[in-house]
Amino acid sequence: MIEVRGLTKRYRTTLAVDDLSFQVRPGVVTGFLGPNGAGKSTTMRMILDLDRPDAGEVRIGGRRYRDIARPMCTVGALLDAKWVHPNRSARRHLQWMAAASGLPATRADEVLELVGLTAVAGKRAGTFSLGMSQRLGIAGALLGDPPVLMFDEPVNGLDPEGIHWIRTLMQGLAAEGRTVFVSSHLLSEMALTATELVVIGRGRLISHGRTSAFVDGASGASVLVRSPAIGDLVPAMQAAGYGVATDPSGGARVTGATTEQIGELAAAAGFVLHELTQVRGSLEEAFMQITGRDVEFTAGGPPVPAGPVGKHRSEVQS
Repeated sequence: MIEVRGLTKRYRTTLAVDDLSFQVRPGVVTGFLGPNGAGKSTTMRMILDLDRPDAGEVRIGGRRYRDIARPMCTVGALLDAKWVHPNRSARRHLQWMAAASGLPATRADEVLELVGLTAVAGKRAGTFSLGMSQRLGIAGALLGDPPVLMFDEPVNGLDPEGIHWIRTLMQGLAAEGRTVFVSSHLLSEMALTATELVVIGRGRLISHGRTSAFVDGASGASVLVRSPAIGDLVPAMQAAGYGVATDPSGGARVTGATTEQIGELAAAAGFVLHELTQVRGSLEEAFMQITGRDVEFTAGGPPVPAGPVGKHRSEVQS
């Protein structure tokens, strides 16, 4: 388990992380989301003691990272896929990491096979594409077979097959009881991968909980109803206090009700139903709605007007 307690980090006049607290539980994939500049990478660096917080602390399995005797065997992390020496082969790079951690050299070939890089194990890492570098970084994270894993944007540069592979890998690691913490801007992928979410904006915690609850709470679930008697059913649903809007399919979208409630209402009134489906919003819709005010940079919109108010507003307002 990762426990973040009151974490705060300031760079000169910029408050990058602001009294941030959350837990990352074992057994599930936890997504770490936030707009650019929200403080995700800074938080991950502080978890690994690469940056010192101004306040607060982090515990990994009850210990600070610096107090862990063999950190690679406790925490595996991928923060920067391109940090590898470009003239080292993939195998030599992993063997060097293994030697530094007291692991057998044979472990290098085991993780290379796991991430699908056996065929290029002898090639220089500097010749690798971004996707291959990501796989090599993941191999390094897995080298010590750690119970805690952290990945910062691990799907960057991966093709669809690679994205599917890492999704399956992370879910499989979590199913083994490991703690898996992953940040990504690819929200559609996080919706498929992460069971829980930690969402931050401007260094502050916005939401922490299950992915399904975050989506439903932010974007609002609705029920799609189609019926040959939709003209009569709509007033009945409105009379019951439900919100009703037309749907392009010719049916109606109903909010404030479950499928069971609509089905019972239709049955009691004798209406035939052709479709009754629970419809959830997307993670992208929920994310944009929740974090809209915490976006550091935005594009588009009308120009800032001249005059006393807008004259010197060169910064982009969120």
